[in-house]
Amino acid sequence: MTRYIFITGGVVSSLGKGLGSAALGALLQARGYSVRLCKLDPYLNVDPGTMSPFQHGEVFVTDDGAETDLDLGHYERFTGVPATATDNTTTGRIYTSVLQKERKGDYLGATIQVIPHITNEIKDFIREKDGTADFVLCEIGGTVGDIESLPFLEAIRQFGNEVGRERAIFLHVTLLPYIPAAGELKTKPTQHSVKELMSYGIRPQILLCRADRPIEEDERRKIALFCNIDEKNVIPALDVSSIYEVPLTYHKEGLDRQVMDSFGIKDLPSLDLSIWENIVHNIKSPESDVTIAIIGKYTNLTDSYKSLNEALIHGGISNKVRVRLKFMESEIFENEEPEHHLHDVNGILVPGGFGDRGVEGKIRAAQYAREKKIPYLGICYGMQMAVIEAARNLCGIEGAGSSEFTKCDVPVIGLMTEWVNGNEKEERSSEEDLGGTMRLGAYPAHLLKGTKAMEIYGSDEISERHRHRYEVNINYREQLENAGLKFSGLSPDGQLPEIVEHVDHPWFVGVQFHPELKSKPFDPHPLFVSFIAAAVEKGRLV
Repeated sequence: MTRYIFITGGVVSSLGKGLGSAALGALLQARGYSVRLCKLDPYLNVDPGTMSPFQHGEVFVTDDGAETDLDLGHYERFTGVPATATDNTTTGRIYTSVLQKERKGDYLGATIQVIPHITNEIKDFIREKDGTADFVLCEIGGTVGDIESLPFLEAIRQFGNEVGRERAIFLHVTLLPYIPAAGELKTKPTQHSVKELMSYGIRPQILLCRADRPIEEDERRKIALFCNIDEKNVIPALDVSSIYEVPLTYHKEGLDRQVMDSFGIKDLPSLDLSIWENIVHNIKSPESDVTIAIIGKYTNLTDSYKSLNEALIHGGISNKVRVRLKFMESEIFENEEPEHHLHDVNGILVPGGFGDRGVEGKIRAAQYAREKKIPYLGICYGMQMAVIEAARNLCGIEGAGSSEFTKCDVPVIGLMTEWVNGNEKEERSSEEDLGGTMRLGAYPAHLLKGTKAMEIYGSDEISERHRHRYEVNINYREQLENAGLKFSGLSPDGQLPEIVEHVDHPWFVGVQFHPELKSKPFDPHPLFVSFIAAAVEKGRLV
């Protein structure tokens, strides 16, 4: 029997519903249960794929090619359960599905309304998870009180009534702000948030109260009284130094026990949190530090690189070092010498991106890493910039660039229109919707023996997730390899370069895919483990 936990949020956004959901999923797993996590997003976009990173943060990509909310990355990192396209939906997708059915006559001429048609579509999305896990944790995006959230709240209210209390509970994440002038945490915002939620017919069984300091017993008692909730179910969610402490702190405060109690589960399975204890120990007791420069286009909002930031930390955990991230806008290198900013870093990473803003700065950063023998990891766009740099400065190809740029004389990076994936030919056209021109999801690659890539992976066959439109032009392979840039990973048909590396460099690797999307603290991605190890070695040599 599948049980459902619905997670809502109140008072303000960015309270950590996704992180809380992921941590609770990890706690349930630690008790031997299987879990599945999903998210309902209230915005009208069909998915976040065309949204600016400044608007929405990172777009997380699943194996089956869905562009989803970044919280699905938290779900995977904490539980190890691969997310799929059916684990994230939006208002846009729900309405699109209903309107398509209406056009086909599926509703037999009925007047289409939010209730029951939209709410039924939302419930169908939730219900299709039935039987897939012991617990399904469903996060509702946005904040209670937002007008766009109303259909989702009504849908989960109905769903809870339909399956009954023994199969569905509601967990509300809220905020206790500290007012310095009063010298105390204030419970009133939480009271109002719960009152708002109850006005929609939903009474939460558990409150997860975010605060930056301990919540006194009197305050917990007050919250319980005014919110009509058991005092044991008012769970403090205090700030921690690392997100990987969250499962341990939530367990200490009794979250998993109260969830079990809310479902009427009295005989609690044994708990094993040793994985998280080891992770936190390695984070808090590093043997040394390394500094990694991240040279990108969206560095003013670090959530734009959420999975990347975490993957670097995972590489540090594996190497027992603290990874310090130094974010820099690539445009600064178009007017200033890289040496001024990069002389003290142990590694350079150029992440993915779109458009031509700041590209010359990324190219100069790749050149600096190559010439100064600094470990370099180029991801997606970062790989392409490294290829352009080599084409210009090692092969002497003047005007080498990408057809994505406004001006490009020699497109060593271009839009491939077709390739073979397994037994199927895939095609794309520049005339399609933006999402249609992307190579999205997991694709296999073949690695060449005797290369750094093969050494890192320990296998000649890999599968990694992609999210990009443009590819390295295979026609320039011979020139580039003669100049020292090895094409060490290719698509199975040999047409799409997947990994490049400089053979005369201690550690210089560019990958067309996004390895950060598959990294986890308990299973760090080998590329990041190796990259951080090279950065540690670079630090020893300085």
